[in-house]
Amino acid sequence: MNPRDRLIVALDLSSVAEAEAMVAKLGDAVTFYKIGYQLAFAGGLAFAETLVRSGKRVFLDLKLHDIGNTVGKGVESVAKLGATFLTVHAYPQTMHAAVDARKGTNLRILAVTVLTSYDDADLAAAGYDFTVSELVAERAGQARDIGVDGLVCSAAEAAQIKPIVSDGMVLVTPGIRPEGADKGDQKRIQTPAAAISAGADYLVVGRPIVAAPDPRQAADAIVREIAAAAE
Repeated sequence: MNPRDRLIVALDLSSVAEAEAMVAKLGDAVTFYKIGYQLAFAGGLAFAETLVRSGKRVFLDLKLHDIGNTVGKGVESVAKLGATFLTVHAYPQTMHAAVDARKGTNLRILAVTVLTSYDDADLAAAGYDFTVSELVAERAGQARDIGVDGLVCSAAEAAQIKPIVSDGMVLVTPGIRPEGADKGDQKRIQTPAAAISAGADYLVVGRPIVAAPDPRQAADAIVREIAAAAE
């Protein structure tokens, strides 16, 4: 895989106009974009179609989780947009519904194991009797057995779950911060090189690129780091 195609830039911006301006700044330095809640609820779903028509790939990070029928209908609608990836939370019923609904389309379902802003204390506060690593491993095995196409996990857990997933499943890792970057609200972070070395297939990077003085230069630097780590 081309190192540039392994970088997914998170368009965590408040309007389509801002997103359009960022995509223009990045030009051919970036081929893959993530649209999450912030932009999706501000016209980003229509913008996703625009990106796809322009030759870009799109990851819709909507983290669906509801009764099976509702999840399935949502997946069917997203598939029509031409997105490459869609996230759902890694609960068995939700994953089953999403996998069934995406059959016959090019959409790939990614299951979110444990959010990268969570640590063991956060899980305990939510009532889980698992550590982060234990819950990630449990959900990775369930996702594999259900037929999910890939997982979203912290790069810190990528090496742990790589042996668990089946051939063809991809690992997508948010919480990526270049050396010296502000960690923000993330608790389980890694550098791009460390994430690739741990087994990540795709890296999701937002603020270190979109908030950089020169976003294209920041993206190019991360692509170079990915290429070096993959050699």
